[in-house]
Amino acid sequence: MAKYGCIGKILTHSFSKEIHACLADYEYEIREIPREELAAFMTARDFRAINVTIPYKQDVMPYLDEIDPIATAIGAVNTIVNRDGRLYGYNTDYDGMVALIRHAGLSLEGKTVLILGTGGTSKTAMAVAKDLGAASVQRVSRSGKDGAITYEEAQRLPVQILINTTPSGMYPNPDGQPMDLSRFGWLEGVLDAVYNPLRTRLVLQARDNRAHAQSGLYMLVAQAAVACELFLGKQLPAGTLDTVYRQIHGQKQNIVLTGMPGSGKSTVGRILARQMGREFVDTDTEIIRLAKKPIADIFAQKGEAHFRELESQVIAQLSQRTGLVIATGGGAILREENVRHLRQNGRLYFLDRPVEAICPTKDRPLSRDRDALQKRYEERYTRYNVTADTRIPVNGDADTVAAAIREEFLI
Repeated sequence: MAKYGCIGKILTHSFSKEIHACLADYEYEIREIPREELAAFMTARDFRAINVTIPYKQDVMPYLDEIDPIATAIGAVNTIVNRDGRLYGYNTDYDGMVALIRHAGLSLEGKTVLILGTGGTSKTAMAVAKDLGAASVQRVSRSGKDGAITYEEAQRLPVQILINTTPSGMYPNPDGQPMDLSRFGWLEGVLDAVYNPLRTRLVLQARDNRAHAQSGLYMLVAQAAVACELFLGKQLPAGTLDTVYRQIHGQKQNIVLTGMPGSGKSTVGRILARQMGREFVDTDTEIIRLAKKPIADIFAQKGEAHFRELESQVIAQLSQRTGLVIATGGGAILREENVRHLRQNGRLYFLDRPVEAICPTKDRPLSRDRDALQKRYEERYTRYNVTADTRIPVNGDADTVAAAIREEFLI
């Protein structure tokens, strides 16, 4: 293995290699290790420093010569440094959790905190919550064992801060959600340790309910920054954490274009993709590829309902990917599930071209003439606005529109 890296059981979702590449100049390897091979790997000690992730944060502890007091108290290690053959264990997730709470603008002092899950990260969250002055901290599990309460019991608590440490909602199962937030009338903030997708379903619901909410990417970068300092034995320059977070978040976030048929989404999308070195994807093109027939034929032979099902299927698949420019069909935002999927890894831009500047085309079954266009525009305009993160007026040429989106996205 490389001198630096990350070990775990399943790491296909990991961003760690990219993060460490931004933090420092060393080779960093992602290595999946089956449980039966962990003992041999740890005994060989053939590394300079490693990060440890699910499910080995507790399993590695017996192989260590010294363990940091915070890691000992938590009972989990996620960073190991080899110094002259002796292994030192740390828990930088603690630092990452503290950083995430501050980044979200939350205070835990005097608050009722609910932690979902009972694994290593939940123990970290509990230690942080207590150290930051929470009045009450309670963990939740499905069984209600080991000092935890059940999810049913949790719904009766006056929860102010909720922290998810379970993998529910994590790629490749982004539709998962550990708990419905609708019963928590006192909820002020939600933190989700899941970082892929960038905005989990839990975070999206919390924001819709006007609670402060953050997924786990900032925590991931923060713990990696502290681990990097332990790897190298020196502090990183001031501001490195925020700089790397913005860089990784920007690289991973999709640019999603919505708006009426003929508003320029595909043209602008191709320009953006070319300028930013991204892949461009048009959902209508993907639907044609999936159905093996033109969209007009899909409508004529199987109807709009079938087309919308294909559209939702394509959007669900594309939304799990990152770093794309996605041009959506004119009616894509009509289904709430499509919007939710697009928002999980994407920033939505409504290309607002005046309806009188849009030309009807025969290949769009619902906007073949001026009357049909006007009708769709009136039906959808409000929906375009409320589902978008940013409205982009389309008054100039495609290059001007692309420049406006790029400028806003890179802020």
